[in-house]
Amino acid sequence: MALEIRQQLKLSQQLVMTPQLQQAIKLLQLSRMELVELVQQELEENPVLEEGAEEVQEAETAAAEAERTDESASASEEVKEVAGGDEGLNDIDWQTYLEGYNLGGTVADSYEEDEDRPSYENLLTKKSTLSDHLLWQLGLSRISGLQRLVATEIIGNIDDDGYLTATPEEIAGACGCTSGEVETVLGQVQAFDPPGVAARSLQECLLLQVRQLDMVGTLVETILRDFIGELENRKFQAIAKAVGATLDEVLGAAKVISQLDPKPGTPFGHDDVHYIIPDIFVYKIGEEYVVVLNDEGLPNLRINSFYRHALSGASSIDAKAGEYIQEKMRGAVWLIKSIHQRQRTIYKVTRSIVKFQRDFFDRGIEHLRPLVLRDVAEDIEMHESTISRVTTNKYVQTPQGLFELKYFFNSGINTTEGESVASESVKSKIRDIVAGENPKKPYSDQKIVDILKRHGIDIARRTVTKYREMLGIGSSTERKRLF
Repeated sequence: MALEIRQQLKLSQQLVMTPQLQQAIKLLQLSRMELVELVQQELEENPVLEEGAEEVQEAETAAAEAERTDESASASEEVKEVAGGDEGLNDIDWQTYLEGYNLGGTVADSYEEDEDRPSYENLLTKKSTLSDHLLWQLGLSRISGLQRLVATEIIGNIDDDGYLTATPEEIAGACGCTSGEVETVLGQVQAFDPPGVAARSLQECLLLQVRQLDMVGTLVETILRDFIGELENRKFQAIAKAVGATLDEVLGAAKVISQLDPKPGTPFGHDDVHYIIPDIFVYKIGEEYVVVLNDEGLPNLRINSFYRHALSGASSIDAKAGEYIQEKMRGAVWLIKSIHQRQRTIYKVTRSIVKFQRDFFDRGIEHLRPLVLRDVAEDIEMHESTISRVTTNKYVQTPQGLFELKYFFNSGINTTEGESVASESVKSKIRDIVAGENPKKPYSDQKIVDILKRHGIDIARRTVTKYREMLGIGSSTERKRLF
């Protein structure tokens, strides 16, 4: 069998995504904060871009003019020095000028006396962490020498919840001491604030808090030390029989235990709160709903006039410099167009959602209707994938509250009347049913099914269980409260 090399011409069609198209798709699914970060990065990297108001058409015209310029022709112009005369020099009040001039380059408030200066404590913005709080207490204690080194190692291995994540053997190996010495220092650290810190288990954490509350030898300590398993399973009658106490006494002790903090390090959490800024607003004016884009905080991009004039032929530039500026000009124009297209798409999708979910905007979540991406895609003549990207991490402020755009897309559940109700509406009803139940006799999932049927919603028990877990609501046993 002979082998030979041939050249063959073949025509085929394939979808090729250009970098510009990839950028446009990426912009669609970015959240508001991510978009602001991207724009700021482009402003730093692209010298052609600057903040300001300018129409995209002007930028496109500038780019087109730059394409038509002859890049090979470059001429150097002589730059003449501008000589300034002495006119007006004597008109300046130099004494006042120098008094107001800041040599440091920054503007700072001046105070005549130290009493007028604001307290530095009022200028601090860093929040104290649990580790900082414990190290501060260690500095005030009498622990010194090797014990201070061990205590520092212990504090360094405490997580954000306040629990010790390393064993005494590991700490002893790191500090070059024995496990017994680590246990001694650990007892001293466990006496620090907050109560229960540096515990190795939930049981030890609660026992430490009980001891700091001077409740040693009480029924509370006995239950935590010997009957923690029965307490978790709510076997109060068995605990009462085992300790020889009445059921009311056991319930009273359980109530005290329920008021203890299982995560003592939580108040020192260092995570900053991130507030959601809506991408779009929906206002009701009269009987109509008006959709308004939220452009606040988004920089208005435009093409720098210096580079636009440089490429339009007003001044001669080097060929390589011209190619570089043209490339940056095309990228800037495409970015501006992509951002405008993103905003227009969000606007069109939100208007379509308002049209489909008019009952929700008028009367609340109970009237949220089933909606899928295909419905909106067909309404505004776009692809479903585009709708999915647009509704990701985008928020809308409505008269009913702040919602993610994806919130309005949910499946439908049949009612006894042959109609369909949104799954979010069913979840809201389940939440209301559980909120109105008797804590001593909570509803089972089957009982919730029966209540929903009386409201005209036909739903299976396993679906109620799934929705209840999605809402973070425990089972009837977990919700039961005897005190």
